[in-house]
Amino acid sequence: MKSHSVALTGVLLALAGFSAQGADLAAGKALFEQTCASCHGADAKTSTDPSYPILAGQHEDYLAHALRAYRRGQTGAPASANVRKNPIMGAFAAQLSDQDIANVAAWLARQPSDLGVRR
Repeated sequence: MKSHSVALTGVLLALAGFSAQGADLAAGKALFEQTCASCHGADAKTSTDPSYPILAGQHEDYLAHALRAYRRGQTGAPASANVRKNPIMGAFAAQLSDQDIANVAAWLARQPSDLGVRR
């Protein structure tokens, strides 16, 4: 039983570090500044419209999922949990590669923010 616990711990640690190893944070920052900052704010917290979400400090996997869902929304797929339809976000997301999405999601997740659980 102990060996299973050690193996599971190793797998979980490997998965936790996976996105950080595959992401280029400098490229994520550059992409955000070029593409996203004009609406979501230079700090990713001060949007030009209150209906636009705060991105700084958001969970990396959530951000990546959302961007892929907007990208799928541009393909004409019906709306579902895995498809988001928004003409503005869809147009931006359609231009992103999987690596672009990983980079910007990783960078945004590491930005300081009031998002999160306080103890």
